[in-house]
Amino acid sequence: MELRVAKKGAIYIPKHIIRKLNINEGDKVIMKVEGNKLILEFIPDPLLLAVKTRKWAKTTVEEFEKESESEQDELYSS
Repeated sequence: MELRVAKKGAIYIPKHIIRKLNINEGDKVIMKVEGNKLILEFIPDPLLLAVKTRKWAKTTVEEFEKESESEQDELYSS
């Protein structure tokens, strides 16, 4: 697909690609230059990813807090 660069270097992504990749306003993106290629890698929102992803483990809030405290003690204890 060939596009034109607009004023101030703007490149507009076609709507069908936005829909296909589920890109939303405000999404974060990593931009890489490899040779003469510009690569955009869209970063999924971790909260939406957590909500939409199939759940594979069961835990209670209490178990989660206990594990979190244990990990923090391990990381930050002197």
